[in-house]
Amino acid sequence: MKHFSIPILLAIAISFASCERALIADDISASATNTFDYLWQRFDQQYALFDVKDVDWQAVYDSLRPRVYNGMSPDSLFAVCATMLGTLRDGHVNLYAGFDVSRADSLYYRFYSQSGIDINTVLLHYLGIGYHSTGGMAHNGLCHDSVIYIYYGSFSNTVSPSLFRRIIQSYPQAQGMVLDMRGNGGGSLSNVINILSLMPSHGQQLYSSQIKAGPAHDHFTPLVATYAPDCSADTTLFTRPVVVLVDRGCFSATSVFAICTQAYDNMYLMGDTTSGGLGLPSMGYLPNGWRYRLPVTRTVALDGNNYENGVPPDIPLAFDLPRAQTLGRDNLIDSACAYILHSLNESKY
Repeated sequence: MKHFSIPILLAIAISFASCERALIADDISASATNTFDYLWQRFDQQYALFDVKDVDWQAVYDSLRPRVYNGMSPDSLFAVCATMLGTLRDGHVNLYAGFDVSRADSLYYRFYSQSGIDINTVLLHYLGIGYHSTGGMAHNGLCHDSVIYIYYGSFSNTVSPSLFRRIIQSYPQAQGMVLDMRGNGGGSLSNVINILSLMPSHGQQLYSSQIKAGPAHDHFTPLVATYAPDCSADTTLFTRPVVVLVDRGCFSATSVFAICTQAYDNMYLMGDTTSGGLGLPSMGYLPNGWRYRLPVTRTVALDGNNYENGVPPDIPLAFDLPRAQTLGRDNLIDSACAYILHSLNESKY
């Protein structure tokens, strides 16, 4: 099994878009029928996740193609194309026109209708007045500073290993950490590695990836492995329990982080299944100038599963919204703290 770094995978994914724009022939008409057919064909040849999405792409074409005709309005064409892409139920699939953007509405509905966090409860009763903010992470001590509580709302917020180390060093009495990633829609995979760089590393594999390599739906490169980041000799690792809180609002890089916890004995997922989104997206162009986005890679967890549709927690626990709104108590944070302190007490015997 080969070993590629995350930057190399990103570069390969980005190259899909630049190469395609150069290859679109000048004589391809920007008609509605050509645009629809081109979009369907690009996904047919480049989309990496037909099997896990369980979509018959040919049947989708046969159903929608009769609705497309030359001379139809751009709005109508966009609506048919968006309907076609919506069948994939993929948050990394979008169509961009100058007047609209398509998205996986069923996925976004799940984000909000099955949310596992009340941010006001977190701000008022757990972070509290005078909480600290370091490297995009809001944090405070709970249970008399025996538990570090960190809320990380987006992997787009850069957190370097040195800043994450600074947070940990601010709580020298801490016996564990609650890393709250509920509602985190993703961002940069580099921040995944930056956080993991302070967790126990022995060169263990985190996950494997492969890239779409040909037009057939099952044509991929061999699996390539990503390993735990190396730690410098002067790095103090956080070896105590870490409970990562997740929900349906966790997507993309957050789901990647979730599968990485399988490689660490001190990390546990608690909450609801994430919304998945493990494939790296790439951009493409249509003959009429619209752009589209689609995943061109697939990711396999250590246990051999593809969790593109959602990463299940180690400790399933439904969020009690009425309790949060009436009593100001977040049952997931409270349960995570209890789990850490119980683990600490058990280790003493």
